[in-house]
This record gives sequence, structure tokens and C-alpha cells, in this order.
Amino acid sequence: MRPWIEIDGEEYVTASEAAALLGVKVDTLYAYASRGRIRSFRQGSKRRRLYRRDEIAALLEVVPARTRTSSLPLAEDWIPLTC
Repeated sequence: MRPWIEIDGEEYVTASEAAALLGVKVDTLYAYASRGRIRSFRQGSKRRRLYRRDEIAALLEVVPARTRTSSLPLAEDWIPLTC
């Protein structure tokens, strides 16, 4: 059994599956959708939302800002430590 839903040749996952794949809470996934980071699609007349697998995969490839290398030094390297 596949862990995704196929509709018209596109693969979708549920909100809980998408959140688990991304390692975030479902509320965070909803925030991503409301901010346009990912699209959600209504399934039928119910409130259930689906998320495209390829968009989930694309989000997984985004490097978070805190892990990018920066040309700025760390604050502890240039701010004197006062006791």
C-alpha cells in the first residue's frame, strides 16, 4: 500500500502525513499554507486538505537560514565579555 493518494496522476498526502514528513506540527503546516510556502487542496466537500508530495519534497530541500554560512562573525567573537 502506498502512503500517498493519487489523483489525476498527481501524488498527495494528508496534513498529518505532510507534517510528519517535514518534521513539523500540523499547525505549522497550516501556517506554511496560509503564507503561501505550500499549497493545500480540498478533498471533496469535507474540510480535509491534501498536500502535493512534490511540494513537500521541495520544502525538504530548502536550507534553513540558520544553517547557511554567513560572512558575518558570531557575536561572541567580537563583543567583549563583561563579568
